[in-house]
Amino acid sequence: MLHVIFKAQAAACVREQMKQMSPRTETVCLQQSLRRVLAQDIVAAEDIPAFDRTTVDGYAVIAADTFGAGASLPAELTVVGEIAMGEAPAFSLKRGQCAKIATGGMLPSGADAAVMVEHTDDADGVCLVYAGVSPGANVTKRGDDIAAGMVALQKGTTLGAREIGILAALGVYDVPVFAKPLVAVISTGDEIVTGTPQPGQMRDVNSFLLAAALEDCGCNVRMYGAVKDQKDAITAALEDCLQTADMVLISGGSSAGTRDMTVEILGEMGEVFFHGIAMKPGKPTIFGMAKGKPVFGLPGHPLAAYFVFRLIVLTALRELLCLPPDQPRGTAPLAVNIPSNHGREEYLCVKQQPDGTLLPLHTKSGVISVLTQADGFICIPRNAEGFAAGTEVAYYKV
Repeated sequence: MLHVIFKAQAAACVREQMKQMSPRTETVCLQQSLRRVLAQDIVAAEDIPAFDRTTVDGYAVIAADTFGAGASLPAELTVVGEIAMGEAPAFSLKRGQCAKIATGGMLPSGADAAVMVEHTDDADGVCLVYAGVSPGANVTKRGDDIAAGMVALQKGTTLGAREIGILAALGVYDVPVFAKPLVAVISTGDEIVTGTPQPGQMRDVNSFLLAAALEDCGCNVRMYGAVKDQKDAITAALEDCLQTADMVLISGGSSAGTRDMTVEILGEMGEVFFHGIAMKPGKPTIFGMAKGKPVFGLPGHPLAAYFVFRLIVLTALRELLCLPPDQPRGTAPLAVNIPSNHGREEYLCVKQQPDGTLLPLHTKSGVISVLTQADGFICIPRNAEGFAAGTEVAYYKV
């Protein structure tokens, strides 16, 4: 029999147990760091850019020499040289002087601005400036982008193309990241097959669904495959997975039927912390620890299994990978009234309509296609009996 707890209690229990597991770290090369999670703050060892540089093609100048310049009365400056790209100028500017410079070139000492070439004429070593500039105009100053000593990227940041660009700019080619946890996925059920199903049988959906979800959030995955509803077989599969995996997900066998043995097996091998959460879908969820490793029993229905992964299993993975807390994608009004059973949290997939409202996609836990139709999901609290049309609600990424 299930002893149901609230979802917040379940998440808190998972977090507390995960504190026993210290996340592992490793160093990977920059080219292999995409979608990895930083294991420490990245502190800039140098200024970016490392020198004052121009953002336009034109002339490096002392801004005060151009004050009041216009089409009828240009400023006349002596051209004392040209700054080659990739080289430091071998001269400095004095009042009344300028130097030809290309975009990205290093400003010579004394210069504090740049004039666009479109606003100049250059002949016989004299540059006529037809538009005045202020100090700092058309220039990126040293450290404007990233200053030495500042935290450029924070621990826990998932690295994308933009973050990798910052690491490259800072010369961080060996990147400290959290090691990917290895998560094993076991599917159980006499009706589950990997080949062509016969009448009464079903293809193994959850192994592939959960493996993809795990990889998507930064895990390595071992797909154990389908196991029959036999205690010895499930026990052997769990023991095998616990030898190498950091976490195990068992799909199916989590209800309270005569063939649902996951909770009994987990209790014999370790400790069960809860069996049942007051949420829909996903009520028959199990969590325990065996050999110091977290084990989750997920419902066999794919939609329920996915929501338990999304709402409960990810709680554990956030601790292992130091991922940020879940945040809503935004808020929007509901398109219709939504009734709900009082006493448990209910999660519904929603689709955003052209007018911005959210339309619930009512379905059953055995259906999987609704996940591909949804733009997100909402939560109806356990102390509510639904929402009225027009209610502004938060919605989350599916």
